[in-house]
Amino acid sequence: MTRIGIIVGSSGPNRDSEQVAGWVLEHASRRDDAAFELIDLRDFSLPHFDEQFPPAFGKYQNEHTKRWASTIASFDGFVIVTPEYNHSIPGVLKNAIDYLYAEWANKSVGFVSYGMAGGVRAVEHLRTVSGNLHLAEVRQQVTLHLMTEFEDLTVFKPGAYNLEALDAMLDQVVAWSAALTPLRATPAVSAS
Repeated sequence: MTRIGIIVGSSGPNRDSEQVAGWVLEHASRRDDAAFELIDLRDFSLPHFDEQFPPAFGKYQNEHTKRWASTIASFDGFVIVTPEYNHSIPGVLKNAIDYLYAEWANKSVGFVSYGMAGGVRAVEHLRTVSGNLHLAEVRQQVTLHLMTEFEDLTVFKPGAYNLEALDAMLDQVVAWSAALTPLRATPAVSAS
């Protein structure tokens, strides 16, 4: 069965991404076309990139990198849940993405973002990064506005109208993950 990892894209003490990712998982788990699982960056405690070689070489030296690589390699696609920080993504998310290369390749990715502008600028940055990693980002995204979807800017209370976008994004991630299966048997071309 197709496996989709839902990445909790922030690790701060007062993060909202855990609530949002839980909502995505709860809704996605009702589907029968894929298996969904949370990937919480807090569980990996990755330091700032500390490998000797660039990720494209695949010569991981550190145990934390090997564990992260093994986790990401085990999935067929991803949903990244991210807040928008200063018109971009959290540093911890960018660092985690930058640790790896081949483990991301020929998989699909969808985005659930939140912030004062729905997190759309963070997703624009993620789309650029995804393309370089041979991740096929899907068009549909879920944008959640802090003023309408969060009570007192902290308690996530999504409106039911968000489910249409969530379903469409999940449909696309699952379909593209399945379609890219033959390509995952071929190593990704190195970044230059």
